[in-house]
Amino acid sequence: MKLHKTKEQHIYYYMNSEGQKRYMYRYRYTDELTRKQKEKRGSDFKTEKAALKALLEVKAAIVRGETTLINNDNLTVSQWLDKWHEMNHSDWEVTTRKQREMAIRLNMKPLLGHFKLQKLDRATYQKAYIQVLEKQYKPATVKLLHNLFKIAINAAIKEEVLDKNRIKDVKIGGNKSDSQEKEPLNFLTPAELKLLLETAKETEHVTNYTYLLTLAYSGMRRGEACGLQWKNIDFENSTITIERTRDTKGARAPKTKNSYRTIPMDEMIMKQLKTYQTWCKQIMLAFGTRFTPNSFVFITYQSGEPISDSALLYMFRRVQKAAGLVTLNEEGEEVPKITLHGLRHTHATILLNNRQNVKVIAERLGNTPTMIYDVYGHIFKEMEHESVSAFSDSLNSVKGALK
Repeated sequence: MKLHKTKEQHIYYYMNSEGQKRYMYRYRYTDELTRKQKEKRGSDFKTEKAALKALLEVKAAIVRGETTLINNDNLTVSQWLDKWHEMNHSDWEVTTRKQREMAIRLNMKPLLGHFKLQKLDRATYQKAYIQVLEKQYKPATVKLLHNLFKIAINAAIKEEVLDKNRIKDVKIGGNKSDSQEKEPLNFLTPAELKLLLETAKETEHVTNYTYLLTLAYSGMRRGEACGLQWKNIDFENSTITIERTRDTKGARAPKTKNSYRTIPMDEMIMKQLKTYQTWCKQIMLAFGTRFTPNSFVFITYQSGEPISDSALLYMFRRVQKAAGLVTLNEEGEEVPKITLHGLRHTHATILLNNRQNVKVIAERLGNTPTMIYDVYGHIFKEMEHESVSAFSDSLNSVKGALK
């Protein structure tokens, strides 16, 4: 390709393969990090003015010391995601790493990987990523995938590969409000919860019943219950201490500081756990396993090994079906009314409906009061309406009340 000089320094014109006149710039500069001379090129501009504008932007970035930005202007989204993963994956929690790797492989790269990272604008992102995801997933999942990509973008800004976040104001679900986008909470009424537990006691093994009973009365996460060891059960003070979580990826520390907590428990639960402990000792002895304070609480009767996460999910569906706690999906099939996590929502909802202190509930769940207000805002709205009539009822009950 033969280049021809123009009146502007560093600007050239040439004829492309189709015989069309195009402009480009070539500019040499010193990389501040390596102190080596480099050349920056930009081509395929239709006008000399457009090429000059691009050159001036490059010069301005170099003056600001943003040579890293200049050096990576041809970096694709896919290439950046690979770099981001390589630099950080060893520092991510197991579940976080798995979640981000799946999002990169299944969503981010297929939809956005071919775009130049620095050229990806909000309109393109909305059309090529968000709108495609909205056709495949529920709003909550789309929001999650959007947030994960924002994390990758913010990391690029931190590494000076990008100058700013162009997708932070992207709308999820058109003009829907946050309240409309949120998935409906899956929880049971007190009567339904009682039916569920009675059914589990009648139809399930002692491990499954005790596990569900503990979840329902504590509000702990299912992984936290799976991670309980007998040293975490204080029979004298009727408390359970959370200090780990366990799932198919193994046992590990809870994700947040708030998750470390000691939960006061009902005497009935502690009595059941004491009875269950005796059974566990017998089962472990039968399989030649030594019972210690470090033994996991919930074990299987087939081997005396800790229960698996997948087995619990199947069990919970089975119990709900036996209890008649099912709904119909769009295909007319019966599906469980709630998930295992729904027992946690049920616990919180029952406490809130009984006017328990928000701070106490947050500490019990391992959350913050702000999170409780955010997740269970619908209950507080109901309380606001009730407070109006409660105030009036109080005045009306006084002799000689206002008329």
